[in-house]
Amino acid sequence: MSADLKTALLTEARAVGFDACAITRPDAIPQAPERLRSFVDLGRHGQMAWMAERMSWRANPTALWPQARSIIMLAESYTPDYNPLDLLAQRERGVISAYALGRDYHDVVKKRLKRLGRWLIDQAGGEIKVFVDTAPVMEKPLAAAAGLGWQGKHTNLLSRDLGNWVFLGAIFTTHDLPPDAPAQENCGSCRACLDICPTDAFPAPFQLDARRCISYLTIEHHGPVPLDLREKMGNRIYGCDDCLAVCPWNKFARSASEAKYAAREGMVAPDLAELAGLDDAGFRAHFSGSPIKRIGRNRFVRNVLYAIGNSGAARLLPVAQALTDDPDPTVAEAARWAAERLQTRSDAAPGAPARPRS
Repeated sequence: MSADLKTALLTEARAVGFDACAITRPDAIPQAPERLRSFVDLGRHGQMAWMAERMSWRANPTALWPQARSIIMLAESYTPDYNPLDLLAQRERGVISAYALGRDYHDVVKKRLKRLGRWLIDQAGGEIKVFVDTAPVMEKPLAAAAGLGWQGKHTNLLSRDLGNWVFLGAIFTTHDLPPDAPAQENCGSCRACLDICPTDAFPAPFQLDARRCISYLTIEHHGPVPLDLREKMGNRIYGCDDCLAVCPWNKFARSASEAKYAAREGMVAPDLAELAGLDDAGFRAHFSGSPIKRIGRNRFVRNVLYAIGNSGAARLLPVAQALTDDPDPTVAEAARWAAERLQTRSDAAPGAPARPRS
């Protein structure tokens, strides 16, 4: 019965929109507790205190829900139809991570998970819990244990069939379903993801120091970003796709089939000057339904100002100067940093008038 149920489940998973589905056991990641503890003990989680909280749940799915007998791991492709690396040269425009260009994936994936979960209950009863990046669940190790792919040297899930542009979701169930074999690591000697990282966020292959990762710095980090990392952020204003975009396994990546993941108008390479002018209400309206909304106006405009400071564009100097007295101290400090960089660059240009000295 369980084998037949699993076969039907895999078929239904594709019918509701997932690109891949596989099964693992709640106890399939015994190495997770030690790795997570080491990550936190080294301080590599930065300000993400939630990584350390409820660590026993995060590292051990059986502690999170003791009744679970199987974990159904689902993957959905969001492969962009452009190369994010090409946008880095457009210094007067911002670069937003491909995953955040459309509707918030949390909402889209969770709806699919609930639909599949209801189907499972209708077919065979039992109980379920669904998770998509919002609970203490280590989706990537579980997906690797289920055979959906392996964690590459950039620590993200990597698949022969999907590349590394994937969203993950999990359904914990009381059903005892036949597990799949874990995937084998196939990165070989490739170092492309490690070598391209602008901030050297990988201390070693398969290890990440979030404190140096641009995705962490632009999304999770509160307050000013360390000075030595700001220039390296370039024009990345929300997330960073460099290590994903350079992976050679993406030649097998499947195109995203969900229209809601398509970039909304004005989201690919938006004008930095326009974004810097957003107030709180304007920010919330502009990014309604987007995962970007979660970080708030102040953190987002901080990121935009760092990009403005890195742009070298004289036309953006007044934009930065207009925010040097912003009510948020981090935004104001970022604006002063950007204005000083642009002013210094302008003064150094051939034929530029001398700056008055006070």
